[in-house]
Amino acid sequence: MKQNMLYVIIGALVVVIIALGIYVYREQTRPKGVELKIDDKGISIQQN
Repeated sequence: MKQNMLYVIIGALVVVIIALGIYVYREQTRPKGVELKIDDKGISIQQN
């Protein structure tokens, strides 16, 4: 029982680490400047 719980905890930590890595990678590769979105909610302008 304890060994199964340990596997669950380790698996959850691996998932969190992978998700954080993907988030950091996307933030670093994001283009600098102004982002212009046009969608069903209207027009939004965001400075990066």
